[in-house]
Amino acid sequence: MEDETHDNNKNNNKCTPKTKTFTPTRTTHNPPYQQHFHHLHFHPHYLFQHHPNTNLGFFNQNLYSSSPPPLLPLPPPQSAISPPLLLNHGFRSKPHLHKPPWKQTHHHNHHPSHIATSDHKLSNETALEVIPRTINSSIEAKKDEFQPVTVSPPPSPPMTVARRPDSGGSDGTIIPLLANHFLVKFNPLQQIYHYDVEISPKPSKDIARLIKQKLVQENSAIFSGGNPSFDGRRNLFSPIEFQKDRIELYINLPLPLIAPNLQDHNEKFKLFRVNIKIVSKLDGKQLRKYLSNDTDESIPLPQDYLQALDVVLRENPLSECTPLGRSLYSSAMGGGKDIGGGAIGLRGFFQSLRPTKQGLALNVDLTVTAFHESIGVIPYLQKRLSFLNDLSERKGRELTGEERKDVEKALKNVKVFVCHRETVQRYKVHSLTDESTENLWFRDRNGKNLWVLSYFKEQYNYEIQYRNLPCLQTSRRRPCYLPMELCVVCEGQKFLGKLSDDQTAKILKLGCQKPRERKAIIDGVMAGPFGPSSGHQAREFNLDVLTEMTKLNGRVLQPPKLKLGDGGEVTDLIPSRHDRQWNFSGSQVFEGSRIGRWALVSFGGTTGQKSIIPKFIDQLTQRCEQLGIFLNKNTVIRPQFESMQVLNNVSLLESKLKKIQRSASNNLQLLICVMEKKHKGYADLKRISETSIGVMSQCCLYQNLARLSSQFLANLAIKINAKIGGCTVALYTSLPAQIPRLLTLDEPVMFMGADVTHPHPLDDFSPSVAAVVGSVNWPAANKYVSKMRSQTHRQEIIQDLSIMVEEILHDFVRELSKLPKRVIFFRDGVSETQFHKVLRDELQAIRDAFSRFTGYNPPITFAVVQKRHHTRLFPADPASGAATRHVFSDENVPPGTVVDSVITHPKEFDFYLCSHWGVKGTSRPTHYHVLWDENGFTSDELEKLVYNLCFTFVRCTKPVSLVPPCYYAHLAAYRGRLYLDRTGGSSGLTRCGPPKTVPLPKVRESVKNLMFYC
Repeated sequence: MEDETHDNNKNNNKCTPKTKTFTPTRTTHNPPYQQHFHHLHFHPHYLFQHHPNTNLGFFNQNLYSSSPPPLLPLPPPQSAISPPLLLNHGFRSKPHLHKPPWKQTHHHNHHPSHIATSDHKLSNETALEVIPRTINSSIEAKKDEFQPVTVSPPPSPPMTVARRPDSGGSDGTIIPLLANHFLVKFNPLQQIYHYDVEISPKPSKDIARLIKQKLVQENSAIFSGGNPSFDGRRNLFSPIEFQKDRIELYINLPLPLIAPNLQDHNEKFKLFRVNIKIVSKLDGKQLRKYLSNDTDESIPLPQDYLQALDVVLRENPLSECTPLGRSLYSSAMGGGKDIGGGAIGLRGFFQSLRPTKQGLALNVDLTVTAFHESIGVIPYLQKRLSFLNDLSERKGRELTGEERKDVEKALKNVKVFVCHRETVQRYKVHSLTDESTENLWFRDRNGKNLWVLSYFKEQYNYEIQYRNLPCLQTSRRRPCYLPMELCVVCEGQKFLGKLSDDQTAKILKLGCQKPRERKAIIDGVMAGPFGPSSGHQAREFNLDVLTEMTKLNGRVLQPPKLKLGDGGEVTDLIPSRHDRQWNFSGSQVFEGSRIGRWALVSFGGTTGQKSIIPKFIDQLTQRCEQLGIFLNKNTVIRPQFESMQVLNNVSLLESKLKKIQRSASNNLQLLICVMEKKHKGYADLKRISETSIGVMSQCCLYQNLARLSSQFLANLAIKINAKIGGCTVALYTSLPAQIPRLLTLDEPVMFMGADVTHPHPLDDFSPSVAAVVGSVNWPAANKYVSKMRSQTHRQEIIQDLSIMVEEILHDFVRELSKLPKRVIFFRDGVSETQFHKVLRDELQAIRDAFSRFTGYNPPITFAVVQKRHHTRLFPADPASGAATRHVFSDENVPPGTVVDSVITHPKEFDFYLCSHWGVKGTSRPTHYHVLWDENGFTSDELEKLVYNLCFTFVRCTKPVSLVPPCYYAHLAAYRGRLYLDRTGGSSGLTRCGPPKTVPLPKVRESVKNLMFYC
């Protein structure tokens, strides 16, 4: 039936910089005084056309045979550092984000760097504070009482993450698997010396790594002959202790010549001071204890030692790849695909060390992301913004106010370099100038007033062509103007804009590989020249990274028997297909709703498309009848036909919808909206329907009405049914019957899900949106109410969780006349670094909600659900031998595949469950990590519970990849984001002052207790 979909993805108060020394003007007399003009360089002949090369390498040579004098004023002098000796080593920096050469030619005539050392030694110390752990205790549920009270709850004891209750589950059929975890063998006695590095003036990470490499090459004795690993910031790790605990070095790096045609051929240098001091001495003894099964459980994970090993294993890949977060990207991996809009898609690989049951493992996976295409700013804008397509033919055109906003939005925070001369300087675009280029002037160091156009004509004999376009402004505080036509987008930058649907589809296709292909790519990374085990760094630290994937056994759980309807009778069904999908052949939904008062409105569409509406109404009502859903054959008013322009006018749209509601005597149950195409007004329609009018809506597109297939009509029908209050399917064998040790029919359980959605990465103003859902029926547990709140910008902890849980508890009591005896809470979207904070804050918030009901304190199970991880499972040949070990099925693992050993946490309660069938690419199992468990689930019980729940999702007839409470919370949070995006809560990308939290509009009473967000 309906395919499962996930949305993986978020008041422009412009800060106008002011300066006391600069006043731009449009007057034609001599401009006033004191304006700085920084480093404008050009080479125009390749900037005005689309560059065909989409690789990361771009512009690494001076394109002039001779260069004119540099622009004035000159860059400010470097901070005064007076070393005893200046060096003259050959070094060449790139003017953009091209990876600098890592392996340099060694010369024997190098002069040694100046060295200042200290004999001061630090004692061996650890950088982490050990937090004591306590063993969690179960709390029994007390008798239900509904009266809210104001008694403060008792303080909770210190918390420790739940431990695995057993050695893993045993239910299901054994299946041999491979996982993209690579065992890392380490010597726990190998000491690692951690040094702090301070480089002044502060360089970029690429330059910092080159400084480190050059220092080590030229001062082997000082570094005891070792080759330490460096993270490019402050952390240096060495397998050998340096001669001194404090070292001060000076190094001179030659910069590209500013004017190679001048008679003065002296090289230009930049001087850096490097201070190195020891921080701590680390070894792997604590990590070995942590990974072992027979040690004290209170031992914390030695993060400092793991950080050191991670830096070591990234050292060689960083020499060849562009880093982005925990991933590294390279055009050598077959990427570099133009995805349109000024973006290219690149393949890379993710790597991260993980403590697992088998020991320390390196998780390596294929990743794909979009980068800005490294081309001239003018052609970049032509690709990015359609209204500039004709810019090359209309060079004298100006930008309208709206166009200026779009151009500034497209370029904000993008790094560029100027290209009429080689330079290492990069600029981050802050804004556009208020004036066009022809009206900009500056005052040089000699006090002479110069117009930008005249300056380039006099100094470089170059006529600015796009003189009516504004310049790029690179600083908020002081003017620093860059004409667009003389700038090039730096390579290696993650694409900052929101990808279009077409771009997203191309990126997904680039990263969508069947299991066999994905495994081959990962194996190629491990064996390749820039993989984590390449180079000599790992061996220097006594690390041995195996290059074969981890072999393990998973288990395939049996699907549950399902309960459907059949003319008032209940029928059963076992999903026996390989993908566990079922259909309604000869059956009906388990609980059908009755819709007597409904209407239809059309937006846009051709005359031919509109003529399909009567047939659509007739076939939809028939399909609903076949599925046990009553949809009146007659709408309360005749279908309304509006233009697509109505969706652009919020007030007009609202008046049209209210008119329809009044025509239905303000008692409309459902409004079906047929649209010509996808439109941003969809968000307005949903917000108005649910928060202003109070009517349920269901949207669809005319293109889907062309065929009116039975599957499309059924998908539409079951979504409508779920929104109005019906349900698609239920478990034939109830949860209490499946888990009798913990669950009973007369003691209801509430399943809760929570998620927080954040605004787009470029948006530093809009609130985040939190959503919490809870089941309100038992034992079916397939109907959920939702609560949504806006909260502080990018705040992951749910601020109003206590109030939201209390409201859901009242809804539960309204439906079942009693409070739940157990609460099982699934939390989506939490990273491992936030586990302890989420557990501490949100578990306490849930308890606070319980405390408002007299004597109420049910046991809680709190589990984090993760989809954004990089563990992948591949079917393996059960008879793998030397000759066939690389031969395995190209199909995905079957639905119900669960893994709770070998690659899971060495002590904590977690498991991977692939509950769905992967149609495209390689399936991503969902990771469930239990942080708190007062209910005392066994591995088998919780795994079976989660898998069974995945069959009860109301929108489709197959198991979904995410446990439904989390899925519903995600949908509800997305709906709240729609409300904000169209009410001014997310209309700007920049701010002045702290971000403000705009409250969400309240959902009407007639809608809020239904699953309107489905």
